[in-house]
Amino acid sequence: MNPLHILLVEDNEGDILLTTETLEETNLSKKISIARDGLEAITLLDSSSFNNQDLPDLVLLDINLPKINGFAVLEHIKNANTLSHIPVIILTTSSSPADKIMANELKASNYLIKPAEIEDFVIAISKIESLGNLG
Repeated sequence: MNPLHILLVEDNEGDILLTTETLEETNLSKKISIARDGLEAITLLDSSSFNNQDLPDLVLLDINLPKINGFAVLEHIKNANTLSHIPVIILTTSSSPADKIMANELKASNYLIKPAEIEDFVIAISKIESLGNLG
């Protein structure tokens, strides 16, 4: 079985560490790629798409990113024929109803608010695979 490939698009180093460690502890073997801003995410996705290899099976996407925000990244993914099939879960601190509506309109698979407590954050991350309809 090929490992599940997850692209984490996140600029907060603490959240990157916590998310990757939690994902590595889940049962399904996986490869985790990291993009630290929206431009890096789009560049990585487009180069993988162009080479027709190593596309992620799931994107975990923060909204508030440097260079290009998460909504623009989500829109890019969902409008690209070679990327639109990839489930995207928004993983953000924003509880704004407007952000939730925008994510839904742009066809995000799910919207998770990052919990403030580490234990709750670990629980939320451990549920990601089922939220993305991956397994």
